[in-house]
Amino acid sequence: MSTKQIHISDYSYELPDERIAKFPIAERDHSKLLIYNKGEVGEDVFYHLPHYLPEGALMVMNNTKVIQARLHFRKETGASIEVFLLEPYAPADYEQMFQQQERCSWLCLVGNQKKWKAGTMLERQCSIKGTPCTIKATRVGEHGTSQLVEFEWTGGVLFAEVLDAAGELPIPPYLNRATQESDKTTYQTVYSKIKGSVAAPTAGLHFTQRVLSDIDAHQIEREEVTLHVGAGTFRPVKSETIGEHPMHTEYIAVRRQTIERLIAHHGEAIAVGTTSVRTLESLYYMGLKVLDNLDLTEEQLHVNQWEPYEMADGSSERSDVPASVAALQALLDWMDRHQLSVLHSSTQIIIAPGYDYKVVKMLVTNFHQPQSTLLLLVSAFVHGDWRKIYDYALAHEFRFLSYGDSSLLIP
Repeated sequence: MSTKQIHISDYSYELPDERIAKFPIAERDHSKLLIYNKGEVGEDVFYHLPHYLPEGALMVMNNTKVIQARLHFRKETGASIEVFLLEPYAPADYEQMFQQQERCSWLCLVGNQKKWKAGTMLERQCSIKGTPCTIKATRVGEHGTSQLVEFEWTGGVLFAEVLDAAGELPIPPYLNRATQESDKTTYQTVYSKIKGSVAAPTAGLHFTQRVLSDIDAHQIEREEVTLHVGAGTFRPVKSETIGEHPMHTEYIAVRRQTIERLIAHHGEAIAVGTTSVRTLESLYYMGLKVLDNLDLTEEQLHVNQWEPYEMADGSSERSDVPASVAALQALLDWMDRHQLSVLHSSTQIIIAPGYDYKVVKMLVTNFHQPQSTLLLLVSAFVHGDWRKIYDYALAHEFRFLSYGDSSLLIP
């Protein structure tokens, strides 16, 4: 059976509501750690993670930072309108967007949309650093599956400051609770740096400075990539087969140094979280594209949903060079040719059984929702052995989803 013919119903399991962690534990690195090692399953605590990693390996984590992407407005009639920022539109670059001081526009989801006509402006007040600020939002109209919303504000402050003052952190919908002040800290990784996500790369929530120092002490190198997690990460697979499921696009940024480090580690890495997986595996296919056409732009390096299953495997002509190294070296050479120190592109990659991992050799990840694309990714990584892992976790009181426990997967 081809990957596109996979029935999502085959990737279901019963997840009682009481097993979904509504809040994190008091000390993040004291979460439970399931260890799956070549078919054997056991458990430990997360702060012992470095003891299971090979000395000299390269660990890659996603340093994206969750933005306070929910903005609430109230019409004169009293109707409440929620605007959920999805993706910057003008300017489209994340870094430029957060530096704007007067106006910008985003693609958004709008709650209670029927009460907000296109072309109508909403206003709200807030205080930024003690200075009053008026925020105005105008719904321009539909843009694909989203709404295009234009924002204007007073005070000459950065849009990043507007969101910090007036926005609300968008915790996952399956937590079924309101955002609390504590989430502003607990729903960010300790190494988050680059603003842009509307959901946290939750595998990283278990790390503390103590664990990172222990990783360093075990001679394990660390690198960071940036993939801005979109709301699509929560989009359920509604089609019977995954071939009909439209995968969401997410934006990535990878430094030249990171690709150099990957090559130095024979094109292999330990990935922290599914977002790091999607980034690392996408780099391989971007490299294949460059091998085929040196004149591509960063936008044209975008990895489409099914491309990895349709492209040639890119095996190197030199038997002593792994295919991943050849592809990454081609991408590095392409960056040098275009004088780029950071690669900015996007990926729509879907990783499911039938996918052949090229870069990621070990994976740190949480426990994912039934019938989700993230569960498909895990199944592909452990060669279909996901039920053994999840049955163990359910039988041994592991906590599930974003604020839940962790696992280390070694296929």
